[in-house]
Amino acid sequence: MNIYSAKQTWKYSLLIVAVVIGITSLWYTNQLTEKLSHEERKKVELWAEATRQLANAESSTDLSFILKVIIDNETVPVILADADDNVISQVNLDSSKVGEEGYLEEQLAIMKSEHEPIEVAIGEDYFQYIHYKNSYLLTQLKYFPYVQLGVISLFIVISYLAFSWSRKAEQNQVWMGLAKETAHQLGTPLSSIMAWLEVLRSKSVDEDTLKEFEKDVKRLETITDRFSKIGSIPKLEAQNLQEILSEAIHYMQSRVSKKVDFSNNLDDFPNLNIPLNISLFEWVVENILKNAVDAMNGAGTIAIKVSDQTQFVYIDIIDSGKGMTKSMYKQIFQPGFTTKKRGWGLGLSLCKRIIENYHGGKIFVKGSEVGKGTTFRIVLKK
Repeated sequence: MNIYSAKQTWKYSLLIVAVVIGITSLWYTNQLTEKLSHEERKKVELWAEATRQLANAESSTDLSFILKVIIDNETVPVILADADDNVISQVNLDSSKVGEEGYLEEQLAIMKSEHEPIEVAIGEDYFQYIHYKNSYLLTQLKYFPYVQLGVISLFIVISYLAFSWSRKAEQNQVWMGLAKETAHQLGTPLSSIMAWLEVLRSKSVDEDTLKEFEKDVKRLETITDRFSKIGSIPKLEAQNLQEILSEAIHYMQSRVSKKVDFSNNLDDFPNLNIPLNISLFEWVVENILKNAVDAMNGAGTIAIKVSDQTQFVYIDIIDSGKGMTKSMYKQIFQPGFTTKKRGWGLGLSLCKRIIENYHGGKIFVKGSEVGKGTTFRIVLKK
């Protein structure tokens, strides 16, 4: 399992754990809510019985316990009404609003929607009804798990963003440090090789051999320059896109099988200038072209198509290789992801960094079909 797959597994595992915790919290709170609701129902029924006994009590009856039951209800909002919904009395409602017109009728309607009223027989033919709604505590308890989940979700999102930002900053430092150190390590032997090249030239070595040797030395110089620039913020200057792409295509064409057919529409854009860092942008194009050649096993077609829009330039690189599934469109740009037996999975990750971080553009898989090929799109600002 590669690094990216392992990271995805951890993400899904944590998500499942979070969902289980959320469901458990909701279930447990619901159990408590039902239990408290049942207790409140019993309390109101007891209050109703006390009201009935008080109404039917004889003059000699001790009312102290009955009155205590009625007075002790300090939490559950209750309205006592007749059969025609005329309010007789109320307790535990908002005292500042009780005198307002329509307030008691509104509360009565709410109580009816929440609970069945409790009938109280006053004498033989006269009935009153006790209506009630959930106490403030019970209402809070019902909404508590949702508030809790919201706070936890917000905390997770903020933590994830902070962690991602921190990890990205750390990755940037690692990239820059690695790139600078690589450029430094290449610089010392490169200087020595260039000196030996001059020594060989003074020894009358075959000029054709020296030219090939010099080409490879210049290539090493280019690679060293790329690593030094990716380790810092590169300078962008207006460059001719046709010339840069033509040079990159020519370089790859001369180093791959003759069975690979290259085509492009660069002649349609002879004067298209956009801000680029030549060294790094060529690296991106060469990397994508090399991957295309590998995907075709050294035989097939590669087309480079440029489209000039008002604010952006689109560069499509289309190959006839083995293609990929949609699930891989984003994975291939993750550091460490590779489908090759050899390789570190850093090529396309570097391409994404160069285009998006340094050039302010976009690079993505525009489309792909297994067995038919892939289209990469680079979007650059003009």
